[in-house]
Amino acid sequence: MRKKRIAILTSGGDCPGLNAVIHAVVKAADKLHWEVIGFIDGFEGLLPPGDYRILDRPGTSHIQSMGGTIIGTTNKGHFVSKVGAGEKTQVSEEVIEKARGTLRKLGVEGLIVVGGDGSLTTAQQLFEAGFPVVGVPKTIDNDLEATAMTFGFDSAVASVVDALDRLRTTAASHKRVLVLEVMGRHAGWIALYGGLAGGAHAILVPEIPFSHEQLCEYVKKRDYAGKLYTLVVVAEGASPAGGQELYTQKAGEGEFRLGGIGDVVAREIAARTGKETRTCVLGHLQRGGVPTTLDRLLGTRFGVQAVQLIEEGRFGHMVSYQNYQVTGVPIAEAVHRVRLVTPESQMVQTARAMDICFGD
Repeated sequence: MRKKRIAILTSGGDCPGLNAVIHAVVKAADKLHWEVIGFIDGFEGLLPPGDYRILDRPGTSHIQSMGGTIIGTTNKGHFVSKVGAGEKTQVSEEVIEKARGTLRKLGVEGLIVVGGDGSLTTAQQLFEAGFPVVGVPKTIDNDLEATAMTFGFDSAVASVVDALDRLRTTAASHKRVLVLEVMGRHAGWIALYGGLAGGAHAILVPEIPFSHEQLCEYVKKRDYAGKLYTLVVVAEGASPAGGQELYTQKAGEGEFRLGGIGDVVAREIAARTGKETRTCVLGHLQRGGVPTTLDRLLGTRFGVQAVQLIEEGRFGHMVSYQNYQVTGVPIAEAVHRVRLVTPESQMVQTARAMDICFGD
């Protein structure tokens, strides 16, 4: 009797914890005597003749501690269905039919899509076209609805905290202002959590338009109080009141690539305060490296739950973490809007109570 075959793909930006999901899917499926294949480089692996590899227990042993993804990923290609916040396109019917033919030829009875908002938007479209899809939420930005946390976020925050710990000593030694630019296109979760945990003095996020004047007055106030250095964390999507996000270039067929706000903030601080100011862009260091303990646990729990959703026939659902429990919710509930930092939220109020400036 032929084993039931399921498949997994990782799509969009990489992050720590992807291999923990793969590891858990293989083990949970093996307990059910199912076979697992992994499509290479995200949805692109679905194109004929199908680019995949067999995933078994020996071949995935101990990968949960590794960063990245052993089956590759991409945020470009034929399946891109997200081009900006709230801006969606449709994957063509021709591409969908090619992918359908690949799954049929390989005998795949369940497809696990691990990805963020854009990838899960594509997964929802495939589900609506009749594909047996289950989603696993992944994004370092932690901006997906219908789940309290995504894996990869904790590892990204840890890298911000580590950077601030290192920047503090050099900033204090030279009595400088150091501006740390972190990821966060539309949501400031990384900047908020990383800045608060890392002891930043100012945090600039996309959800709270800031004033250069207010920020610089805060820096001057610290100087007057004898606090001669300042650490500023700024999300890449932050912008001054009445201003716009800064773009470096368009990233292929996907979303525009943000960047440069850190340099702008640093120049304004230097010009308005006379303080020596430097910029550090953390960039892809936030995506790399080994996953934290929390991300390994989340990835493992998400992988097991994804297999359970397939076993229960709950296609069109996504793994969700709520109230310390891992369950399943419709993918459609996760991709209808981006989960943003609420300016009146308890985390923001906690930061303000710690005398952290948001530039407003």
